[in-house]
Amino acid sequence: MSGGQPEGAAKKRFSRSRASGRAGTPNRMKSDSGRTVSLWMATGDTGVQPELKQDVTADVCVVGAGIAGLTTAYLLGKEGKKVVLLDDGPVCGGETSRTTAHLSYYFDDGLSTGEGLLGTDDLRTAVESHRAAVDRIEQTVKDEKIDCDFFRVDGYLYVSPNGQGQDFLEKELEVAKRIGWKEVKWAERAPLTGYETGRCLRVPKQAQFHPLKYLAALVQRVWNQGGAVHANTHAEKIEGGTKARVTTSGGATVTAGAVVVATNSPVNDRVAIHTKQSPWRTYVIGLRIPKGSVTRALFWDTEDPYHYVRTQTVDGADYDVLISGGEDHKVGQANDPDQRYARIEKYTRERFPMAGRLEFHWSGQIMEPIDCVSYTGRNPLDADNVFVHTGDSGMGMTHGTMAGILLTDLIAGRENPWAKLYDPSRVNPKALHTYAKDNLTVAALYKDLVTPGQVSDVNHIAPRTGAVVRRGMAKVAVYRDENDRLHERSAVCTHMGCVVRWNYGEGSWDCPCHGSRFDPYGRPINGPANEPLGPAGPARE
Repeated sequence: MSGGQPEGAAKKRFSRSRASGRAGTPNRMKSDSGRTVSLWMATGDTGVQPELKQDVTADVCVVGAGIAGLTTAYLLGKEGKKVVLLDDGPVCGGETSRTTAHLSYYFDDGLSTGEGLLGTDDLRTAVESHRAAVDRIEQTVKDEKIDCDFFRVDGYLYVSPNGQGQDFLEKELEVAKRIGWKEVKWAERAPLTGYETGRCLRVPKQAQFHPLKYLAALVQRVWNQGGAVHANTHAEKIEGGTKARVTTSGGATVTAGAVVVATNSPVNDRVAIHTKQSPWRTYVIGLRIPKGSVTRALFWDTEDPYHYVRTQTVDGADYDVLISGGEDHKVGQANDPDQRYARIEKYTRERFPMAGRLEFHWSGQIMEPIDCVSYTGRNPLDADNVFVHTGDSGMGMTHGTMAGILLTDLIAGRENPWAKLYDPSRVNPKALHTYAKDNLTVAALYKDLVTPGQVSDVNHIAPRTGAVVRRGMAKVAVYRDENDRLHERSAVCTHMGCVVRWNYGEGSWDCPCHGSRFDPYGRPINGPANEPLGPAGPARE
């Protein structure tokens, strides 16, 4: 693993955060989750929310202001609950701002994979819960009159030359029939101009939207309901019990009847859930296309990892943006983003010959559960009034919305038919092989504690990059800023002691074991770690 810039012909093209205003709209949305700028950040804004500076009481405290946290807060507010929502950075500044916003209830892992892990009945429940999530988003858009580019669209699953073939599509259709999803049917080809997909599956009534426009409206609705949304407020300690308490790093305390932790990866436990999911990084580009030149639809192929494509209009522009993603890898186990973006661009231009100038590139982090569905409900080994949501897989927008519906029911004391399926305490015997394989991989990563550093001399570290160096018995994360100053922290993740690795593409220290991420100066930006990297110790003379 290289600690500095990756090699390759694509390096210069993607070597900086490109097009932060190239789509005709100034970059308005701030993010604390990486250097790259997504289309949503450039064309949406959730507003500046105040830091919490005094003690408050609430019915529910929600930690994490992405789609799961905001949906939960909004739906609880509709129930008459007073909600206080906290985020340690800007609202929606994390992984929600890095989605591609496919609103689908077609499982990204495949229906046949889902049936193998969940069984037919639970797969049916899972699909219905995601269908309900899309319906809820649509209803909220109508009820609240939200202008967020929401459209119902068809999805198309087509065979890729480098992926599974027509026999896979046959199996997918058979599973769809078994769970009663009669709308999934054959189509002679996907509606792509200039590329022949051959026979494919058409999945009707899926959807798309602009996530930050939608969630900006929910922020205002939470305030209007009598709740509060606080940014730049780090939840340092989370305690359940008769009265739950969330203590912030600034000294303020929220006392509440219940707490919901919706922080992409939970920051309130060390082991219970983290051994049952693995962190992945995925990559996205945005290309200009002539307005209306690509059918508004969701396109997926059968490669592994698969590609996913859709279009997005841009306010005031005479063109659309084609959003194309893929090239996933486990977090910290590759550092070649330029090559991955370049491969996505090549793939996309071959299938969409009308594609023009590259406007955006960004990446995001996905928490992949071992059995396809999220962990949503009461937190294991915690008080009954502490709830958690994580494990969105590649379906964060619908998983997060589903979580809001389910958690609202649980907090309100209502039965919910999805609760057993998503129970964070569940043990799925059909997924034990994946569980064992993933945890053996994590165990092997601890060898980094005794290996040499990525560079032998800090003088080899270029400006705005970082590398792990060995200093005696210790591993040190060294970052050189744009002014040539060195910043040193311990390279040992504060979650469970793995050695972090430099993420060149996003400018962060990423833990390959459970997905914790830290900014260049060691401050946590993604759980499960909730504390900064420790001090590096004295520098070598």
